[in-house]
Amino acid sequence: MTRPRKPRISVNVIDWAYHRNGISGAPFHVVLFDDEDDENSRKVGILFDAPHHCAVLDVAKLSAGSIAFGFNSYRGEVFEDVLRSHLNFSNS
Repeated sequence: MTRPRKPRISVNVIDWAYHRNGISGAPFHVVLFDDEDDENSRKVGILFDAPHHCAVLDVAKLSAGSIAFGFNSYRGEVFEDVLRSHLNFSNS
């Protein structure tokens, strides 16, 4: 079964870092970026090496202490392809 095609979104990557996550945790990348589409806000994305493992949160909402689902939660699959392409690793 083929995954539905997602629209290409526009982001501006500010910075990124690789975290090895200790000696037994799954390593991940953190990406700080501006979402240049709907909300035009700064977000942070967390991507694990395995495909379909992407979380996105709004930085201003995090700073205000909000981590609630539905208020500061974004669909990772919307951002995953473009963020992975900026990091130059496969999404397969």
